[in-house]
Amino acid sequence: MGAEDHREKAGKGPVTVAIVTVSDTRTPETDQNRQYIERRMAELGHNVAAYRLIKDEPDQVAAVIEALTAIPEVQLVLFNGGTGISPRDTTYDVVSRYLEKTLPGFGELFRMLSYQEVGAAAMFSRATAGVYHGTLVFSMPGSPNAVQVALEKLIIPEINHLAWEIARKG
Repeated sequence: MGAEDHREKAGKGPVTVAIVTVSDTRTPETDQNRQYIERRMAELGHNVAAYRLIKDEPDQVAAVIEALTAIPEVQLVLFNGGTGISPRDTTYDVVSRYLEKTLPGFGELFRMLSYQEVGAAAMFSRATAGVYHGTLVFSMPGSPNAVQVALEKLIIPEINHLAWEIARKG
């Protein structure tokens, strides 16, 4: 059975997501990424079950990944922010320790797409994805353009397929 067969079996039903913005400066009112993700999910018939705005502190990242993956209806957790290489960027370090299965292709493809837009600076991104406690976890940079690229080019085209894959048995 190929990818197209799997996409067909996965259907087009709603997927439930949680949004996590990792930022030391944004507020719920100024969080453009949250607004964008919520709007796109609603347009596509998907549900946003939770939103968290946290500082890029390892204990906060760990607590939120534990809390959101424990919500049974949440199928995808979408982190944005904290994936760079500055000393304050710790999201990748925490998230990557939690992932039980990794999706290296997400980060690889994201950096390839980013390279087309920002050139060699794309290598600074530590975007990653994988599965933790039966929930898909995506961690992408916090720039609005990066979130748009990750969502539109990688996550949305496969969102139902991804959700179906982690839920199926055999």
